[in-house]
Amino acid sequence: MARRETALRPRKTPVQARSLHTVEAIFDATIQVLLDQGAERLSTSRVAERAGVSVGTLYQYFPNKQSLLAAVLERHLLRVVASVEQACAAAKGQPVAAIAAAVVGAFVDAKFVEPAASRALYAVAAEVGGTEVVARLTQRSQLALCDLLATCSDRAFDQLMTISFVLSTSVMGPVQGLLVAQAPPTVIAAVRAHLVAMATAYLRSVGVRRAP
Repeated sequence: MARRETALRPRKTPVQARSLHTVEAIFDATIQVLLDQGAERLSTSRVAERAGVSVGTLYQYFPNKQSLLAAVLERHLLRVVASVEQACAAAKGQPVAAIAAAVVGAFVDAKFVEPAASRALYAVAAEVGGTEVVARLTQRSQLALCDLLATCSDRAFDQLMTISFVLSTSVMGPVQGLLVAQAPPTVIAAVRAHLVAMATAYLRSVGVRRAP
């Protein structure tokens, strides 16, 4: 397991602006090749060509195809988590209904910024150690949700970690289903409204009403 984790790690982390730009170009090129040719035909040479860099430059950062895909997956998930964290921070002190709308909305919006990329990365997640990355970043978003729920203006909650786990995973499943099904905007909007209603009802049922 340790050997596999080492193989999936980037060789070095970019620090200078030029290096950051190069890695971003490699990440964007990886998504483009993944969408155009599929995971089976994706190779480091094709990604390097699309990014406009040499294969040697790519290998300075990523030792192999799996390491590259793992890094791209993590970047994508970090953006989703950052959106949820920002929504949680902005919704502090709000009532249950506003909290539910903010959290559900942030997750849905983040996943559908680039739905094709989300689908493509979901398809390769298992083969590049994605389970561990998803678990780690899901826990991070759940901690942000715990902090938010502790400030809720109309309900008080015990077992915050349990509640945040149930709430976050109950939203993730349907959203992933929408992505896989390539649902049209009208269906996405309808499911989003239902998820907000579900989250609101759940939080009200497990919370204790605060005194006015």
